[in-house]
Formats: sequence, structure tokens, C-alpha cells
Amino acid sequence: MKAITLKEFGNTENFKLENYPIPKPKNDEVLIKLKATAFNPIDYQMRLGRRESHIMNSPILGRELAGIVEELGENVKNFKLGDEIYAASGSGGSNGSYAQYMTLTEKRVALKPKNITFEEAAAIPSAGLTAWQTFSRLHIKKKDHIFITGGSGAVGSFLIRLLKPRHLDQIITIAGSLESIDAIKAIGLKESQIIDYRNPDLESIILNANHNHYFDFAVDIVGDKSAEIAANTLKVNGVYADITFLGTQKTRETLFDKGASVLNISNYAFTLDNNLNWYGNTLRKITGLIEAEKLAAPSINVLGNFSLKTVQQAHNIMENNLTRGKKLVMTIDY
Repeated sequence: MKAITLKEFGNTENFKLENYPIPKPKNDEVLIKLKATAFNPIDYQMRLGRRESHIMNSPILGRELAGIVEELGENVKNFKLGDEIYAASGSGGSNGSYAQYMTLTEKRVALKPKNITFEEAAAIPSAGLTAWQTFSRLHIKKKDHIFITGGSGAVGSFLIRLLKPRHLDQIITIAGSLESIDAIKAIGLKESQIIDYRNPDLESIILNANHNHYFDFAVDIVGDKSAEIAANTLKVNGVYADITFLGTQKTRETLFDKGASVLNISNYAFTLDNNLNWYGNTLRKITGLIEAEKLAAPSINVLGNFSLKTVQQAHNIMENNLTRGKKLVMTIDY
């Protein structure tokens, strides 16, 4: 098979297109013929050798996919040849998803929603699972006020899609371009709920938009300065969800002083706990909502077909924060 490998940590020139052996499925694994993969910020953070690189098990990056079951391990029970599936492989597959094939335990896999494309399905698993875990653990009530950094991003927009139908709509978020603002409006927020983070005196504007209430919940999906803003606008004894591990020392000091409860949102935790069924089971819930048209698939930007150029382009767009409210996707045709 063709695969795009990372030869060493650093810039995108370190990616190479190479021939790689097609893996063989073991026991409860399925061999997946990939039809599409999506890109995540963790991909370029791994490429740069940052903290997330310690969980890499292959020089082939990529953590989510949609495709077709091509071969079954002898103990596979829930899938058959030809099934159209999607999955968040994380670092649990034979290799990453910048490749034509992958083996993966069936516990991580779910049938893709029938009413969306492979490209749309590939854009769901990582962000969808993160947003689902965030939503499930926060226990937000209708009276609560929520601040979300990065509302136009994959996780933020998916979380808003989960909150809105449940009338949990006292939400304020920030964005940095007209395209991002339009993307957030398209999923149901009003213009008054979206603050341009380039404004001076940003924290005062955010609180004013929330009728001068400090927030019951803050969800940080960006890190750095945005994490500090999330901490500063959170109420005393509020709840802070950290999705990035990119908060600053000042963020941590503010949260401690406020007596905040901090929830670390890590999908990798279920791997550490050997609770691999959580991935497939949660994706099945998402599939049900999408097929029932109670949850919309994310907006996507299909950059192109499987190629070295497409991967390099995706990494450059993500690293420069130019996704503009759409998940980056690569088709994998043969």
C-alpha cells in the first residue's frame, strides 16, 4: 500500500510518500480499506515532536478515518466484509490514517451513518468523541452560562450542535474571521453570541455579551491566551473543561484562586483504562443521531486526493489557524 510517513520530527518536508506492507488483521481486528481521512491539530503537534508524540506507534500519522471492511480477524463478531465504517483510531491501529489500509480492533469501529459521505464521516470521530465526552461530563443545566473558545473548530462546533437541540443555549464563543463567524451562525448561534477575539478589552466585551454574568462553565479548545480568557471569565467555583493541555501558568493560577473544578478531557484515557468499547459504542450513538437527522455532520473542506502535497497543505493550514470553520479532509481513491 501507499503511505505517507514522517521520517523525523520537524517541518512538513519530513513527510515522504512510500510503499508500506498491507497489515494483516489479528483476532478481533478488521482490515479497513480507507476511503477518506481527516486532519486534527494533534497531527501537526505530533509532527513537531510535542507532548502528544509520546503515544505514536507508527511513523504514519492520522487518527480518524472512514472506509470499507476488507478482511476480518478470526474473532470479529460485529462486522462483515463490505461494511462501510468509520472510526477514531487514535494511536491504536496498525498505522495512522495517512495510508490506504489499516487494521484496527472492532471495538473502536462503528457503521458510518448511511445518509452522509465517506468524507463527512471521516471528519466526525475525533471531534465527535471529544465533544460527546465534554457534553456528558459537564452536566449542564438550562440556567447555566457557557463560554467556549474556538466555537468554529471541529470540537467546538460539534459541542454546540449537541447543546442547542437540548435548549442549552446560553452560549458565548469567540472567533477570529468572518468565515469562522459565519460558520458558527450556521450551526445556530446568534451574532450577539459570537465575539471577535481581535477586539481590544476582549474580556469586558465577552462578559457584557453575557449580561455581565461570569460563566458557570468554560470550555477551552484553543489554549494559551484563550485559556486565560476562559479562566478569567469563569465564576468562582465554576467548572473548566480543558481539551488542549495548552493552558498557561497564569491560567492554572487563576483557576486555583477561583476554586474551579477542572475537567481534563482526554479520549486517550479510555485506552489507558482498556475501555476500548467506549469508542465504538459512542460512535454508534452519534450514527443514530445523524441518521435520525437530530445531529448534522460537520462542514468540511476536501483538500484533495491522497498525496504528499495534500498532507503538507493540511498541516500548513492547521498550524497557521486557517481552517475557517471547516474540517480538513483527504479522499483516498485508488
